[in-house]
Amino acid sequence: MINFVEKWTESSLILKIIAGLIIGVILGVLVPEWKIITFPGEIFVSALKAIAPILVFVLVASAISKARSGIGSRFKTVIILYIFSTFLSAMVAIVGSTLFPVTIYLSDASNATAPGGLGEVMGNMVLNIFSNPIDLLSQGQYLGILFWSIVFGIALKMVASDTTKDVLTDLADAVTLIVRAIIQFAPVGIMGLVFSSVSQSGLGIFTQYGQLILLLVGCIAFVAFVTDPLISAVALRRNPYPLVFTCLRESGITAFFSRSSAANIPVNMQLCERLGLDRDFFSISIPLGATINMEGAAVTITVMTLAVCHTVGITVPLPVTIILCIISTIGACGASGVAGGSLLLIPMACSLFGIGADVAMQAVAVGFIIGVIQDSCETALNSAGDALFSATAEYHDRAKNGEDMGFLGEFAK
Repeated sequence: MINFVEKWTESSLILKIIAGLIIGVILGVLVPEWKIITFPGEIFVSALKAIAPILVFVLVASAISKARSGIGSRFKTVIILYIFSTFLSAMVAIVGSTLFPVTIYLSDASNATAPGGLGEVMGNMVLNIFSNPIDLLSQGQYLGILFWSIVFGIALKMVASDTTKDVLTDLADAVTLIVRAIIQFAPVGIMGLVFSSVSQSGLGIFTQYGQLILLLVGCIAFVAFVTDPLISAVALRRNPYPLVFTCLRESGITAFFSRSSAANIPVNMQLCERLGLDRDFFSISIPLGATINMEGAAVTITVMTLAVCHTVGITVPLPVTIILCIISTIGACGASGVAGGSLLLIPMACSLFGIGADVAMQAVAVGFIIGVIQDSCETALNSAGDALFSATAEYHDRAKNGEDMGFLGEFAK
């Protein structure tokens, strides 16, 4: 048994995930009625979601309590990268929707409740931040968890002894070890998740609302393979694609099937360790990215809003598209604080064009129909971007200070 565990952990995780993916597809097509196969996928995602809030809290608190000077510029850089890339993603969605306008059939409205406006979104964010820390941990509200972990870290830095800080570091190491053990079950979990998608939706989802899906996926792919690498290349002045493909392969694939940025936080942290990043930095930048780096959400909000505009015959002038980009960017950053995520922010963006909630909520219903693909692609882009821009910010800082570039050091300028 010990030999089997050693061989399993030493073998390629990516190859095992691919094998689980293929098995899940085959079983989903051949025996879709075997619902028990979905159980491992549900357990895998639940385990990651359960441990992720604790991981974020102890890692951030530990990093802050023992933080050294000199990494503040990295946080400034990564925040700029997160916000700028989200804004640029909205711009890509506008260009894509202009070149390939899509209309959608609007019939039944969703029963979901959307926020009334940007003020309500931001208000929900602030209220979540200042909620009970225990409740935030149990509910997985990462913006609030991040806030309180920073507060506790600063307090510990001021009053705690070195022994207490070492205990917190040991606790962080223990939680990290648990996360690594959970991730070893990713192939079995991915198999269950893929089986669930294939058995429930089959291939029909690719034909219904096909043009809308192609536009959304096309915009997300353009951001992943063109605009994000371009941003990274400008910051690093090196070929970014080895880093881009690494993040997409090791973070994006898992996020695609788990469809949860929160569940993928432990995966991203493990990836950052393999990339040789500073733990004091990525233990904060990764959960921060899971709350404000919402490129995929910005694409979804913008594309769906413009699809409604095209459907009802509204012409969108250029100045208004810039405002739409700003609204989509700010709204996307607040999506984690709104039940239903990016889809429920579509009515807020539609209100910019005078489109009523009754019509806009029908677009939300369409979003839920295509959510199997839309949400998977959106989450994969968001999560891979968290790792990409965390690495970019640190490598940029190292290059500026004449330090070793680590992962990128072997690639030519």
